Amino acid sequence: MQNQCAVTNCASGNSDPQPLFRFPSDPERSKKWVEKCQREDLSDKPAEQLYRLYRLCGKHFETSSIDKSAVLKEDAVPTIFETPNQPSNGQGKRSKVVVEMKKSPAEPAKEDVQMLPEEDEYKQYLKSLFEVLVLLGGQSIPPTGPGDDKQESLASSNFEALLAYRMTCGDEALKKRYDENKECCSPGTLNQLMEVCEKYVHSKLVEGVKVNGFFSLLTDDLVQISGEWFLPVFLRYVDKSNCQQEKFALAEKLLSEMTDTWGLDMEQCRGQAHSCSGTHLSKMKTFGAKLMEKHPMAVLSLRSTHPLNMTLANGMVLSGVQLVTSTLKKIYSFFSQSPLLQLELEHAISIFYPEKEEKAQKLKEICKTDWTERNDVFEVAMEILEALLLCVDSVHDNEDMRWNDQITHDALEISKALTDFEFIMALMVLKNVLTLTRAFGENVHGKATEVHFAATSLKAVLHSLREVSDNMDVYHEFWNDEAVNLATAMEIPVKVPRSFLRKHQLDSGGVRPESYYKEHLSVPVVNHIITELNELFSEDHLKALRCLSLVPNDIPNAGTLSAELHCWWVKWSKKGKGETLPSSLHEALQLADVKFFPNMLAVMRLIGILPTLALEDGCDVAYKHYQMYMENTPDKFKSKSLAF
Repeated sequence: MQNQCAVTNCASGNSDPQPLFRFPSDPERSKKWVEKCQREDLSDKPAEQLYRLYRLCGKHFETSSIDKSAVLKEDAVPTIFETPNQPSNGQGKRSKVVVEMKKSPAEPAKEDVQMLPEEDEYKQYLKSLFEVLVLLGGQSIPPTGPGDDKQESLASSNFEALLAYRMTCGDEALKKRYDENKECCSPGTLNQLMEVCEKYVHSKLVEGVKVNGFFSLLTDDLVQISGEWFLPVFLRYVDKSNCQQEKFALAEKLLSEMTDTWGLDMEQCRGQAHSCSGTHLSKMKTFGAKLMEKHPMAVLSLRSTHPLNMTLANGMVLSGVQLVTSTLKKIYSFFSQSPLLQLELEHAISIFYPEKEEKAQKLKEICKTDWTERNDVFEVAMEILEALLLCVDSVHDNEDMRWNDQITHDALEISKALTDFEFIMALMVLKNVLTLTRAFGENVHGKATEVHFAATSLKAVLHSLREVSDNMDVYHEFWNDEAVNLATAMEIPVKVPRSFLRKHQLDSGGVRPESYYKEHLSVPVVNHIITELNELFSEDHLKALRCLSLVPNDIPNAGTLSAELHCWWVKWSKKGKGETLPSSLHEALQLADVKFFPNMLAVMRLIGILPTLALEDGCDVAYKHYQMYMENTPDKFKSKSLAF
């Protein structure tokens, strides 16, 4: 191995100490390094040999290519070399050069060409544009402004405003460009910048997944961006430093894009979870089944970012259930607009619980959170239903003129839904049925011991649901009476949905509400939940929750597992004074001596990508960023490129 720079006649040494950097192991990057340093004798050596034996010193790299800890960045390329026979200017400065190699062995080597200042300036100009674009994308701010036309100048845009700010702060490359063209960036250039950023981010995403082996596949509901439909995809893996990662992408054709375009090996997929509304559920079920048929280790499971009860409700293609779930989304969006609306709801809760101050305070605290995504969402909704109606009716009346037209309109839409008996009945059925799965769902998203308990309690949950199904007449009569009594108290007429009557050309007296809701709501809801639990928590998934399916398929040495487990137990049962147990999977993976337990490390890395088990370690950051982008960006400003 050389302990000096591979560049001929490089002056670095004792008088000018510089860090030495290995040649890259990647053949393409290694070839670039050889071309730049003009060592013809190295051109026929393999990248592996160059990596082991040759180094370049730090003086040949831009300072931006070396971080504060003197570590070379992955994409760094040497660009700084001494120009041969260049007269000294007395200042001892090095000049930057672009090195051109011979096109063939028969041609003489071309002289070094000094990099033109214009090229430097243009690189700095592009760098400024990319930095502004990345800043806007990271903050979910659209580059174009409210009055922008894509075919017109961007003079009033957010993008141009930040460029102007940089010029004011002394960005000479931007200023020169503006002085010459009276415009820093055209709409066409902006679109090209976004496409380049998208391709780069996407390539890094796929590269990260490939390098780190096993991964899980998660999808969300279809979204429309710029008139096109895309499926949000999240790829979850554990990187080489044992940190859980989740990366985001958008796909049009899921499986073919992942395998043919992205180049992912689906044999490495160890889990899949799909969250979608009732209209798309059947398609995603078909996809999940086909993926498991071809790749049995891609276990279908529940998403850690979605409560079980909301997942079960969102998957039902029943008009009453969809009315409830869509209204809950509207309620969350409505009260998120202003703290004043939240205070209005709290005031309404106080009115309905005048003698139960403790209960009222508890409900107020719940309503300050994202309660529409809780496992007990339907119970909470039932408890505050009358207060909700009072609140939105008060906002819609707008007697003191506090609210704008959009808020009063939204309040009216919510009020119409809350006073529909189909909503009351569906909410009542969901509350009573999903009470049976609530504890199970909370355990599935709990600590390791709770998850293991959930895996053993599924049979009891299914038994309770089947008992309800077998005695539906009794249960439905009870639910119906509850719903009718509540509707009567709220002065809501008990009736069959008009859509059903119109479809079957019946008059309002043609079918009894109790019979209709039993056949079209109670029975299908219970049957759907039983079916979904059996599919979501198949035997393979239950084994994964107990970590049994990982043995012995994906561990380094199954023969030593028993002895290693004993050593692992001894390590933590005999912990020293002041030593604390890791509180999460992430902390356990970061232990310095975890490398001495290769089987345990493999098991924990696999647990870290299972969609059901990753919530507490917060590896759903990509999903939260995606949600923030979709919620906070107006439809006309959404961009597939910027979504990345």
